[in-house]
Amino acid sequence: MNVTTCGIDLAKNLFQVHGVNSHGKPVVRRQLRRDQVALFFANMPPCLIGMEACSSAHHWARKLTALGHTVKLMAPKFVKPYVKSNKNDAADAEAICEAVGRPNMRFVPVKNIEQQAALALHRARQGFIKARTAQANQIRGLLAEFGLVIPQGIWNLSRRVPELIEDAANELPSTFRQLVQRLLENLQHLDNQVDELEAQINAWHRNNPLSRRIAAIPGIGPLTASALVASVGDAKTFDNGRQFAAWLELPPEFRLPRADGYHRDLREEK
Repeated sequence: MNVTTCGIDLAKNLFQVHGVNSHGKPVVRRQLRRDQVALFFANMPPCLIGMEACSSAHHWARKLTALGHTVKLMAPKFVKPYVKSNKNDAADAEAICEAVGRPNMRFVPVKNIEQQAALALHRARQGFIKARTAQANQIRGLLAEFGLVIPQGIWNLSRRVPELIEDAANELPSTFRQLVQRLLENLQHLDNQVDELEAQINAWHRNNPLSRRIAAIPGIGPLTASALVASVGDAKTFDNGRQFAAWLELPPEFRLPRADGYHRDLREEK
């Protein structure tokens, strides 16, 4: 079985594999369980493997690279044009196999474990921020139903609401006072979670030389620098600064001059 290029359609349990030889002829069409994937590729000679950059893609990219294969990740939107028939696992795997061999394809940098862990901190922190905002809005809305309006800002809630709960003149029912107190405690818990995760991100930033170098740029702090370093992966996969700027999805007003003097929209480079 002389396989030179493979496409893997990732899934939770059943993975679809499509492999071709040096002439582009299909030689492998298999469905593998999750526990069979590593063993299957361990017994296969080194080849080019393509996958969509989706859930668990970076994990499998690292695992298959350790087995001697060359693994490249692609954005799903770049693979979609190569799907020849109705969308199913086999058609997706075949499309991935074809797309990964295209000379003009753009690939997603593979992240290492430390980068993924740092991004997990950022995502968890953002989730707590959204939950904190939702909890603050709920408290504000419930109080407004009783004619008590709190100024904007979470700090106003922690300062003004306890006074309202203790004020007997507003005639709030005791059950409602207890409810608001419970919601305030949850709001404080969410706020503490945000602070603790931010402290972990700052600690990661201080221990990462690349993140510290980026933070030296005016206007960039530890949060932005650590998120950028963790998201980029290997920056060498970008051919030039324009590709990197397009990958960041900079708005149209951010344009870079070319050697011929023509200003091209960075989004055209994506």
